[in-house]
Amino acid sequence: MSHVQPLHFSAAVHAPISQVWWALWNDAHYRQWTAAFSEGSYAVSDWKQGSAIHFLTPAGTGMYSRIQEKEENKKMVFSHIGEIKNFIEQPIDEKTRAWSGALEEYILTEESGTTKVDVTLTGLSGFEAHFKVMFPKALAILKSIAENFMLICEVTAKASLAKAWDYWTVPSHITRWNFAADDWHSPRAVNDLSAGGKFNYRMEAKDGSMGFDFEGIYISVIPKSYMEYAIADGRKVKITFSENGNATRIVQSFEPENKNPLEMQQRGWQSIMDNFKKYIENP
Repeated sequence: MSHVQPLHFSAAVHAPISQVWWALWNDAHYRQWTAAFSEGSYAVSDWKQGSAIHFLTPAGTGMYSRIQEKEENKKMVFSHIGEIKNFIEQPIDEKTRAWSGALEEYILTEESGTTKVDVTLTGLSGFEAHFKVMFPKALAILKSIAENFMLICEVTAKASLAKAWDYWTVPSHITRWNFAADDWHSPRAVNDLSAGGKFNYRMEAKDGSMGFDFEGIYISVIPKSYMEYAIADGRKVKITFSENGNATRIVQSFEPENKNPLEMQQRGWQSIMDNFKKYIENP
C-alpha cells in the first residue's frame, strides 16, 4: 500500500446516534446514501466484526474487504483488500497493491441530540479526487435520511399491480394477512380508502389474551401507486406500489416509536408484509 495523506470528512446530524448508525448500515438506507458514489451501490456481509464484506455495483464490479472493527453505534472500520469483477474476487495485482490494506473508518459521537459522523480514509491511493467530491455529497444524503428518519420494509409479490392493491386495501383480504405471527389474527377491518378517510384494523392474539386497534387517517391516496397516512399516535406511514415484471414491489416506510429497539420494530412490520406476500401468492 502506498503512503498517501489520510482524508477526513465529517457531518453533524440532528438525530439520535442509533438512527444515524441504522441509516449508515441498514441495507435500504445504505443504498440511498452510497448512490452518491455509484448508482445502485450495495454491500453484502453479515456485518460482524472480522467478517468479509463485498462493496458492489449492479454490474458486479467493486471491492472486497474485511470488517476490521465494529462497535455498535460507535465505530466501524473496513480494511480493503482487492477488486471484484463479475462478482468474483480478483487476485491482487500491481494496480490493487497500491491500495490493498487501506482503511475506511467511521466514528460516531453524540452530544445534546446531535450525532457527529467522522470518516477517515487511509491509504486509498488513486481515489482521492473522487472521494473529495463525492463523500460530502454522500454524507449530505445520510444527514437527510437520519434527520427525516423512517424504517423501511418491502416485499415483491408474484401478483399483478391491480391484485396487490386490492389485497392490500379490501377489508375481506386485510383480515387474512394483517398479523405478524400465526398465533395472532385480524378479526375485523374497516377501511375508507380516501384522503381524510379513516381505517381501523383489529389485531389480537387468537386466545384473546391481548390485542389492539391499528387505526389512522389517510393523508394521500393515489390508486395502485401510493398511500400515506398518520396512525393514531401521529406517526406517518408511506407505501409505494410498483410493477416489477410479472410481480409487484411494495415498499413501506414508517416513522418509528421511541419505546422499542429499531430492529424489533422493523422486524415486526416486515413480518406482516411477509404474511401479505404469503397470502397473495397462496390465498
